Amino acid sequence: MELAQRVLDWVAIPSVTGDEGDYGDALARYCNSIGLAVERQALSPGRFNVLARGARPRVVVCTHIDTVPGVVPVRATREAIHGRGACDAKGPAAALLAAVEKLLSEGEDRVACLFTVGEETDSAGATLANARLADPWEPRFVLVGEPTDNRFVRAGKGIYKARLVASGVAGHSSQSVGPSAIHELVTCAHHLLSESWGEHAVLGPGTLNIGTMRGGAAANVVAEHAECEVLVRAVDSIERIEARVERCLTPHVRVEKLHKGYGPIEFEVPPGHEGIAVAFGTDVPYMPRFGRPLLYGPGSILDAHTDHEKVELRSLERAVHDYETTLRDLLRRCEA
Repeated sequence: MELAQRVLDWVAIPSVTGDEGDYGDALARYCNSIGLAVERQALSPGRFNVLARGARPRVVVCTHIDTVPGVVPVRATREAIHGRGACDAKGPAAALLAAVEKLLSEGEDRVACLFTVGEETDSAGATLANARLADPWEPRFVLVGEPTDNRFVRAGKGIYKARLVASGVAGHSSQSVGPSAIHELVTCAHHLLSESWGEHAVLGPGTLNIGTMRGGAAANVVAEHAECEVLVRAVDSIERIEARVERCLTPHVRVEKLHKGYGPIEFEVPPGHEGIAVAFGTDVPYMPRFGRPLLYGPGSILDAHTDHEKVELRSLERAVHDYETTLRDLLRRCEA
């Protein structure tokens, strides 16, 4: 199966965030071979987005080049392709390109591709592509490939990420000195975990995770410094999330570093599809100029970022069909 071999070949090319060049080159070569005009859009030395287009780009397919770290043995079985990036997102990339190639073979010239670097960390590639969008690109829709179990997504949770830093006064724990930075941070963490993070009709409740916590020197030393990193899967605006965080702070805890966050995202769902809700992030919030977004792809988010990442062959085949059908529908809508 040509599609499966392509995914296998691409999964075998490491493309961890920051070192995406070899896989980017493979994508560029393939896009050129099917008749698209290709541009490597440099983000930094060795890192670039791949933009590939027909003559009149109106509908763009998009996914990311980079993967998370970690080695997953690359192998093929009768049912699936295994390896880092198989479902997140080299399987979606291959399926998207198979659908685009079919339309190109029929003379369609209003399709284009965008493959971005940095999606797994800061979406710097998507931000760059959005800032530099220019003629002849006039996209009305962008079809994004991520592992969604072959279901279209109706809405996705936003993301708020921050580092909270507590300051204290170092001293011997036998004495009445302080405050302790750790005690302050733990009190703040208790407030955060007791807080409500909103409710959404489609997405359900917002959630908070305290992912890391560091500080202190020893059990008998009052801590001078402590910090933690928190992430909210947001169903409210970032402004409301910030206000909730602020009221959970104690006098000696501050927000030091704030990741550029975003609120919940709504996606276009083709007729005949119900649409699901997801909690994971994508490049979509960083590329508003690319038109109305759709989100769909082969594979499961439960396999992404794991030590058993895979994409099933039947999921890939169905994705090609659904991508092709969706692209035709979107192009018809561009004529209206």
